[in-house]
Amino acid sequence: MSRAVVAIVGSPNVGKSTLFNRIVGERISIVEDTPGVTRDRIYANGTWLTRSFRLIDTGGIEVAGQDFGEQIKMQAEIAIEEADVIVFVANGREGMNADDQYVARMLQRSKKPVILAINKIDDQAFMNNIYEFYALGVGDPIAISSSHGIGIGDLLDKIIELLPEEVDDHVEGEIRFSLIGRPNVGKSSLTNAILGEERVIVSDIAGTTRDAVDTLFEKDGQKYRVVDTAGMRKKGKIYENIEKYSILRALSAIEKSDVILVLIDGDTGVIEQDRHVAGYAHEAGKGVVLVVNKWDLVTKDEKTMQKMEKKLREEFKYLDYAPIIFLSAKTHQRVQNIFSLIQMVYENNRKRVQTSVFNDVLIDAQAMNPTTSFNGGRLKIYYGNQVSICPPTFILFVNDPEYLHFSYKRYLENRIRDSFGFEGTPIHIIARKRD
Repeated sequence: MSRAVVAIVGSPNVGKSTLFNRIVGERISIVEDTPGVTRDRIYANGTWLTRSFRLIDTGGIEVAGQDFGEQIKMQAEIAIEEADVIVFVANGREGMNADDQYVARMLQRSKKPVILAINKIDDQAFMNNIYEFYALGVGDPIAISSSHGIGIGDLLDKIIELLPEEVDDHVEGEIRFSLIGRPNVGKSSLTNAILGEERVIVSDIAGTTRDAVDTLFEKDGQKYRVVDTAGMRKKGKIYENIEKYSILRALSAIEKSDVILVLIDGDTGVIEQDRHVAGYAHEAGKGVVLVVNKWDLVTKDEKTMQKMEKKLREEFKYLDYAPIIFLSAKTHQRVQNIFSLIQMVYENNRKRVQTSVFNDVLIDAQAMNPTTSFNGGRLKIYYGNQVSICPPTFILFVNDPEYLHFSYKRYLENRIRDSFGFEGTPIHIIARKRD
């Protein structure tokens, strides 16, 4: 099931990042009293009442200003296009300005549901300032203070009211997998190789695929659905630095998928953006396969593959559970081997462990490596059980969760993997105090 998308937009220095942090409950976005400091969209999941949604924090929009003003405008344009609901933030202390009017015209053209949030109303003396914002023509203003949490509940109620209904389009028995990675890494070529036909336009120009292609097919009696996440929905224009704008499409595909193929360019190696993109798949709790493409272009000896695997393990420490496959979409070398990995990872992401067997592993783990003192006490694990799948999640009932050191948690994860497998899927361990 794909989450609805809520975008926070507005001119610079109106408190968008503070509102973003307030809604998601963490200080994720940089907050600094300097116009334009948030230059890239930040993504996080928000929850209110029974609904969850994906929240986008955009950079500011200006008629004129900093050199990066045009780029910020493009970020907001794409966020507006991808969003189901838009929260338009203005500064209630300074009053309406030309930037607000410019943003309002953009939003009116979008035809999307808009909520007008007048921020920095933390004093009754500024309350009357909100009425002038009616002139923007985007609806009734809601007075809020992101810093103090005033009016945030009313704002969230309005967001939930306007969100589209959730639709679960997942088909029973169907394995969905997505291909993610930076531009020109070979996502379209690999999609074509997997499908055995030229369904996706292939070009050497980075970012030429602008629409996700969702294709259902069958292989050895198993139904699969592959989504090529190469680009954006917006047609007719290729943005500069398009890799910055492909993340949102990848996030939507990740949410709808069971298994994620993270593509790495075997010829050019790993770059920072590869780690950034792969992190989204890991955080989403999906099954992951690291796919090294363009292996036909690499000059090799008997140790090349081993060296590359070692390099990948160093670069993607958080994906140490993910299997690695070396292939060439162009020559179709090892492409067919992907299916066995996808199926294995899919099954591991849904694997359930019997409670009695799991507790036997916990007892053995503590006997082999007893807990030590941490945070003023020593952890005692009474028992545990698996509470969910996708990803496999385990609750440990303990004397005090504060006594669980991250290194011991890592040790337990390794013991669980040694005992039950779980190759290709993250696993979550949650410590809870036993009542």
